[in-house]
Amino acid sequence: MKSILFFLFISIGLPAFAHLGTLSGVVYDQSTRLPVTGVTVQLSSVGRTTQTNELGQYHFDNLVAASYTISLSHVGFKTQTLVAAVEDDRTTSVKTILTTAPIELSEVRISSQRAHDQQLITSLDIKLRPITNSQEILRMVPGLFIGQHAGGGKAEQIFLRGFDLDHGTDIRLTVDGMPVNMVSHAHGQGYADLHFVIPELIEGVDFKKGPYHSDKGNFGTVGWVDFRTKTALDRSFAKLEAGQYGTIRAVAGLDLLHLNKAKKTDERDQSAYIASEYSYTNSYFDNPQRFRRLNVIGKYHSHITPNTHLTLTGTTFWSKWNHSGQIPDRAIESGLTGFFGSVDPTEGGETSRTNANLQLVTVTPRNHIIKNQLFYSNYNFELYSNFTFFLRDSVNGDQIRQKEHRNLFGYNGSYSTQNNVGRSRWTTTLGAQYRQDLTNGTELSHTLNRTITLKRDKFGNVNELNASLYADELIQISDKFTVNAGVRYDFFRSQYTDRLQQPTGTRHATQGIVSPKLNVYYTANPRLQVYLNTGKGFHSNDARVVVPQGGSLRRTGQILPAGYGSDLGIVIKPTPKLLINAAAWYLWLQQEFVYVGDEGVIEPSGRSRRQGIDLSVRYQLTKSLYADLDLNTAKPRALDAEAGQNYLPLAPTFTSTGGLSLQSPSGFSGSLRYRYIADRPANEDNSIVATGYFVNDLQLNYGKRAYTLGLSVQNLFNVRWKETQFATESRLKGEAQPVDEIHFTPGTPFFARLSLMYYW
Repeated sequence: MKSILFFLFISIGLPAFAHLGTLSGVVYDQSTRLPVTGVTVQLSSVGRTTQTNELGQYHFDNLVAASYTISLSHVGFKTQTLVAAVEDDRTTSVKTILTTAPIELSEVRISSQRAHDQQLITSLDIKLRPITNSQEILRMVPGLFIGQHAGGGKAEQIFLRGFDLDHGTDIRLTVDGMPVNMVSHAHGQGYADLHFVIPELIEGVDFKKGPYHSDKGNFGTVGWVDFRTKTALDRSFAKLEAGQYGTIRAVAGLDLLHLNKAKKTDERDQSAYIASEYSYTNSYFDNPQRFRRLNVIGKYHSHITPNTHLTLTGTTFWSKWNHSGQIPDRAIESGLTGFFGSVDPTEGGETSRTNANLQLVTVTPRNHIIKNQLFYSNYNFELYSNFTFFLRDSVNGDQIRQKEHRNLFGYNGSYSTQNNVGRSRWTTTLGAQYRQDLTNGTELSHTLNRTITLKRDKFGNVNELNASLYADELIQISDKFTVNAGVRYDFFRSQYTDRLQQPTGTRHATQGIVSPKLNVYYTANPRLQVYLNTGKGFHSNDARVVVPQGGSLRRTGQILPAGYGSDLGIVIKPTPKLLINAAAWYLWLQQEFVYVGDEGVIEPSGRSRRQGIDLSVRYQLTKSLYADLDLNTAKPRALDAEAGQNYLPLAPTFTSTGGLSLQSPSGFSGSLRYRYIADRPANEDNSIVATGYFVNDLQLNYGKRAYTLGLSVQNLFNVRWKETQFATESRLKGEAQPVDEIHFTPGTPFFARLSLMYYW
């Protein structure tokens, strides 16, 4: 009897399941005809939600035959609603074109889909705030401050979450997934020069503070930032800028495969463009900077098959400049030089970088995603600096040259699957990464007038390898509750060949590290989400420090000092036009860095702890006017020093940025912004203070279909401020004793530029 009932149940139940249908679709951008990733897709009648993948695809299965209302939304696009009929045993395919639209904060929803990768704040900012120069690229990250102290051609100094990150020691920067940070660099570990990116080609900025993503490894302790360049141009363009201090800049982008204007609804099977930038300025220093920069980029994108996309990118970049160096306070007070003057006017540098980047994305019929990326960079760097003037050499001065030639290549790959287990959805990602850096003639030398080499202090070759594996599981337990768990393993082999030794000596050191991650998200509704991020990260140490026999790091084995972090945060929309993101965070580091620039080494200085609060607010005042505010506090302390002697030099304790952005349908747009950093300790006992500043910038644009006129003003109210500051012991010519005090690079005064961009 039980057998009869069982077979009767099966015979009745199977037809019910056998006659379910499937709905699949692809979403395209009207302006570029390319797929749009991350579009939220909702089936309103059944309460199911998903997001488009890397190829703009979405998929719903096990649907009862009926008509379904589909809603598609994405920041910066007009929400689309359509109806599709699903039939038994068939797949209904839908193609949708999204059109750009003014930002409406009332339409922005806090999603439980892919909560771990949600980028609401930056998605809003990149659409609302114009990027006017290469420095503005980094400032897109809330709370991140930068400072230039070598004339504009050197990588900016970075400050974030109570860290003086030098030029990138603990923040991982990438462009289209290709690494920017340079390991064991001639100037300092993690050196990250973003000047090879053309600002007009930035399509998006993805970031996360803290070591919480399993696919991010070296330098990702404080956070990571990935800049995405445009895959295609919607129109060709040419732009000309001219401004004070002999400033000119020309940019052009040419769409090589023009859109078929007659087929407005067709997707684009391939695209290609080439763009170039040239800029020149003498800058505002008394010593003319004669800064020159040239950028060229070419990009090709193709649908090899409907489910496989190929992107090829090639770039080349060159820059050369003079700079005035840092000025000690006493040189201003004594009248030796003016605020924009120079003690050693012979400083300057030259750098270049050529990149090749291949990205391949495949979505299998079972919706598995396979990503492969190969990259290569040829990089050259030469910098002349004088931090201490006549401290060590009272006759010739202390000028140094830091120089290197580098080849960098690597691979990033991942395989992702998605499965339903009961009512939960499991997204599993397995990944592998490889990177190798080979330098030739990494050098630190004592020089005179940039022409005479007095002594080579360091000269050798670096061969550094980093191989890693990671596994990541994103579990959407319900529509409200999401858990992300991941783990990665990194292996490093650091090798240094000292070419000053006779005979030449080569030493190496190896170490591996395991980095677990655990993140929890609770999305109560489209207006409220709370989360807890936890994870372990690390940064690598300079090969020249870790490999010498008996070196301080080799004895302790700390080639890869770890960092442990946590964020407890909330994303909330208390009203339809107000979005708030707040987080209390904590970060503990196994080892802190002190960089000795004039000796070219990195020294360990014990453990450190930082904790603070981040607050980001975005508010739509009117249909065309938007306000933003970021407040960031931090309490950075060294743990192995006595109270009162445990300050971390130059670590910011309070910063704030904000402004108003205008996007008017009449063609007017612009932004009025401020940035503020409070006074902060410049040395361990806070006896020397780096003075804070408050600076305003203005951008105004008027655009029509064929052109855009722009006015950019830095330091609108012409305040006098110090952009970068260091507590440095130095001796001026003729001084009997050295002095330890603030040395600074002046910030830009009022600096106006006009621009004209033409489209066709």
